[in-house]
Amino acid sequence: MNNNDTILTVQNLSKLYGAEKNRAIKLKKANANKDEIYVKTGVTVAIWDISLEIKKGEIFVIIGLSGSGKSTLVRCFNMLNKPTSGHVLYDGKDIGNFNKHELNDYRRNKISMVFQNFGLMSHRDILGNVEYGLEVKGMSKAERHEKAMEMINMVGLKGLENEPISSLSGGMMQRVGIARALANDPEILLMDEPFSALDPLVRKDMQFELLKIQSKLDKTIVFITHDINEAFKLGDKVAIMKDGELIQIATPEEMSDHPENNYVKQFIDSADKTQVISVSNVMITPNSIVRLKDNPSYAINQMRSNGVSSAYVVAEKMKLQGVVTIDDAVRANKEGLTIADILIRDINTTTPDTLLHDILPIAAETKFPIAVIGDDGSLKGIVSKAHVLSSMI
Repeated sequence: MNNNDTILTVQNLSKLYGAEKNRAIKLKKANANKDEIYVKTGVTVAIWDISLEIKKGEIFVIIGLSGSGKSTLVRCFNMLNKPTSGHVLYDGKDIGNFNKHELNDYRRNKISMVFQNFGLMSHRDILGNVEYGLEVKGMSKAERHEKAMEMINMVGLKGLENEPISSLSGGMMQRVGIARALANDPEILLMDEPFSALDPLVRKDMQFELLKIQSKLDKTIVFITHDINEAFKLGDKVAIMKDGELIQIATPEEMSDHPENNYVKQFIDSADKTQVISVSNVMITPNSIVRLKDNPSYAINQMRSNGVSSAYVVAEKMKLQGVVTIDDAVRANKEGLTIADILIRDINTTTPDTLLHDILPIAAETKFPIAVIGDDGSLKGIVSKAHVLSSMI
């Protein structure tokens, strides 16, 4: 059965190309490998016996080398590829049983695809490309213009809606492709290596843009890549494929900590660990905490007993106020000042869910360990420069 928060369910899905499929299936069940089956039967085992679940609102990344079957799998999600066996369920309904009308409705309204090569129409401008799907649906001109402009603004192309496609850079073309897919307001967005043709800086911008869009629209995104750093940066869940088979599904952190086998470990070893590890994994409890109402002599004793030269200051319910240094506390004690008088409020903070990669520049410059605060402003822990840099090893 389909869980309430599961939008796509894949059950024992296989896709084979070639005439002697039955013979190939027997060989596969006898543990023959993909190359051996092709030599003996001429059949290509594109994907084999894949089962997985994709939750509503998550970014589900499928990673694998060329020929691993990741694109074949994703094209089964909208029936561009018809599986040899197995099932794809959308909200509990088997899309393999859809009639032509139901399948068209599913493709037009529930699921959209963004391709690596953009797939834009050169004879239309940006606006014309983005509103094309809405035009096919029969939406009125005014309504589709409004919807298309909303998406154009969202992907950062405001003011460029009348630009011809031929004048756009690769990154801008990909933004148009995403806007066009989003204009149909699909439940699921399929993205087949959408950023792989872009240069590294533009690619990084587009990854950030996608995460921003996701935070606003909360779509379900199935994203294909061969880049482990991209997979770990974007994915709530990551699935690794090899030779048409699914090797492991896990969160980036789970996969990094517990790789299924050496193949997965080799993939992960090439990753930038700071793209995987979050602040919550390395933060520690500060050993010197004083309250705003405490006197400077108490702060001095706290710092002395813990062998540190600064203390974090909190108010009620551990709400972070700032930092005091030992020098300032000694001065305040002599001059009769309060903790509030010497409080340094302008300090660097972060959240437990932030990736270490995103605080590297701050960690390199900060005078004090970075304070980790919760949504309510309470102090959860601290991260030192040493914690951040050692995690990169």
